[in-house]
Amino acid sequence: MIQLNWKRAGTVLLAGMMLLMSGCGTAEKNSSGESSAESSGSKIVPVDLVKSDGTAKVTIEDAHFQAGGKRLWLCGANTPWDNWNDFGHDFDAAFWDEHFAALHDAGINSSRVWILCSGDYGIQFDENGTVTGMTEQFWNDTDQLMSIAAKHKIYIMATMMSFDCCKKGNKNHKKFRAMIQDPEKAQSYVDHYIIPFAERYDSNDYLFSIDLCNEPDWIHENEESGKIDWKPLVTFFGKCAQGIHQHSDILVTTGIAYIPNNSDTRGTNVISDQLLQYYAGDDSYMDFYSVHFYDWMIQWHKNPFKLSPADYGLITSKPNVMGECSAKGSEQDGIDLVQAGQMLYDNGWDGVYPWTSNGTDTNGGFEEVTAYSKHMEEQIAGLIFPLGK
Repeated sequence: MIQLNWKRAGTVLLAGMMLLMSGCGTAEKNSSGESSAESSGSKIVPVDLVKSDGTAKVTIEDAHFQAGGKRLWLCGANTPWDNWNDFGHDFDAAFWDEHFAALHDAGINSSRVWILCSGDYGIQFDENGTVTGMTEQFWNDTDQLMSIAAKHKIYIMATMMSFDCCKKGNKNHKKFRAMIQDPEKAQSYVDHYIIPFAERYDSNDYLFSIDLCNEPDWIHENEESGKIDWKPLVTFFGKCAQGIHQHSDILVTTGIAYIPNNSDTRGTNVISDQLLQYYAGDDSYMDFYSVHFYDWMIQWHKNPFKLSPADYGLITSKPNVMGECSAKGSEQDGIDLVQAGQMLYDNGWDGVYPWTSNGTDTNGGFEEVTAYSKHMEEQIAGLIFPLGK
């Protein structure tokens, strides 16, 4: 989601350099207030957890995604929320069922969905800010999402939290900030949210990845979201990645807002294997990278629609996807989403997730997203639906 900050060109690079100098470079090594039976906006219908034989499971081979041993290109879209704070609060199964059916028919094979938006619902803390678990309503809602995704063959990138969880004004923002900066509280988040989520849905091939946080850059950079140093953030993400890798086969990424924060040539890759493993252990790593782009970035770092991941200094031994970009493409450079999707594919990106499929803001919606997906399906249908549509 867009978070404009016009001062960032110099500060982000400096912050990344300071992280390396002060960390790895120096070789120093409950209740959230809602009832668990809160109304969800639609009748809760218990569903059996979807299990499969692994045929459609997404893996990585030679720095590309695969399903069933065949190359997979993620012709995706952000469907971040329907009602904001859907899970554990205001989930409407009918919306997701109808929307995913329409996306699949139009050639979309994946959706990025925010599991926690503001962090006000679903997650439970004790009075000290330790995570104690998730509400029954939360699990009912996510069970239905994963069942619906499998029904329509939509691969889910589950975004577990956003910078919004730390943003002043949201009721648990102080607890999220404290949790990120306290290793024991961070582990409670992993133990009572991240690992149970990964274990619960590991057998569903259509939860293909977990995105640890939407745009943590703003938690680091902006006062309203805590302005937390990178070191505790990296440690926190490392703990989360380790928990997922030790308890499931689900792929892990983090939605980085500002491409230099994922680059070793234009800035500092703050979620590099080196840093994550230094602070959190050997099983702490990203399986692929997911960066975001909007036109305001062009003045400093050009347009990634025109460039390859290697041109940005991203690690090409792993897949790289465009985890967010406007569904209107790049209005500044006169590139619509149909052109952008084709250019990203041609330049070696492994997928794209325009913002958004359901028109949550002024960046476009279903019409733009399905125009691009129908075009890409015409060009590379075998890579979008390698196991058949």
